[in-house]
Amino acid sequence: MKDWENHAPTVGVEEEYFLVHPGTRGVEPAGAQVVARASAMVGDLVSGEFTEYQIEGKTPPCPGTEELRKELHRVRAAAMAAARAEGLRLCASGTPVLGGPRRVSSLADIGDHPRYRAGADQYRAMLDDFTVSAFHVHVHLPDKELAVLVGNHLRPWLPLLVALSANSPFHEGLDTGYASWRSVIRGRFPCLGPPPYAGSLDEHERLAVAMAETEAMLEPGMPFWDLRPNPRLPTIEVRSMDVLADIDDAVAMTALIRALVVTAADLVRRGDPGPRTSGELLRAAYWRAARDGRPGSGVDALTGRVLPVPEQAERLVRHVRPVLETYGDMGEVSAFLRRLAARGTGAERQRAWARGEAGPAGVVDALVRATDCVSAR
Repeated sequence: MKDWENHAPTVGVEEEYFLVHPGTRGVEPAGAQVVARASAMVGDLVSGEFTEYQIEGKTPPCPGTEELRKELHRVRAAAMAAARAEGLRLCASGTPVLGGPRRVSSLADIGDHPRYRAGADQYRAMLDDFTVSAFHVHVHLPDKELAVLVGNHLRPWLPLLVALSANSPFHEGLDTGYASWRSVIRGRFPCLGPPPYAGSLDEHERLAVAMAETEAMLEPGMPFWDLRPNPRLPTIEVRSMDVLADIDDAVAMTALIRALVVTAADLVRRGDPGPRTSGELLRAAYWRAARDGRPGSGVDALTGRVLPVPEQAERLVRHVRPVLETYGDMGEVSAFLRRLAARGTGAERQRAWARGEAGPAGVVDALVRATDCVSAR
């Protein structure tokens, strides 16, 4: 019997939300006030983010998807209540649909954290529109050496996760023509995006040090690649996805990623070092996924061929099916894929909402309703 059949690793997630004004539908710099109110309800499970226009919700480690769903409801409900107390609403979108912030690099609206301030000094005007909201998944994996090798197996799947989670077609009132404009904004930074292939933890850390010495990365101990052994937690962290408005989608995506991590760990233990997908091809696959999203095609992780995204998703599920079935998550993931086929990703839904009479303002209203986990229950 394989080790993973006896013990399912815990999972946890981080969600970043925009704070929007119900009248203007634009984002508002009130993160500190909202966090202070939410902390009275859920402690440090709601915290500040890079800009004052955002807050972050996080769950404690959860043994399974039902526990994760309950924690997401609890944390999101507290964040929503705190935002409403400040006259604002919570909006889960990868980029601001309307009313972008002032120049973020001016420091006026950057969150009160030394790392955020150092980033503004280092990257300067590159951060002017860096107001983006992500969805991060943590899977318990305390062995950092194993986490790096597992990452080699996960790297080629990251563009597919971008396509399936795409939820940022609009930016400051304009349709960008992309499904995930957040991914495009992040792609300009030399320290963000897919991680390099590394044959060991030592190689991974040496690459991070070299990046930091060029000043392309802030701290070698805190790399911001889309896949990393978390610097402070005993987890491997997947960071490539846009924030998802639907909690059920977030839960299913987490189940899919846990199954991918566990499958990869089993392959590593059997001596498989993972495919050496080139960084150039991987970045091209990211760009294609960000542009076309689920309705498009992309580079298949297993064959290197360009295939429709739904076909790639089916191949991923087949790849991790034994783990999904063992943990009881197959139904969760199958329902998620059916929802995507019926209504599309967040990006497709946003464009459908924009075709209504209210236009982009209607998109914000619909996103606020979709983020509202209390009224939906």
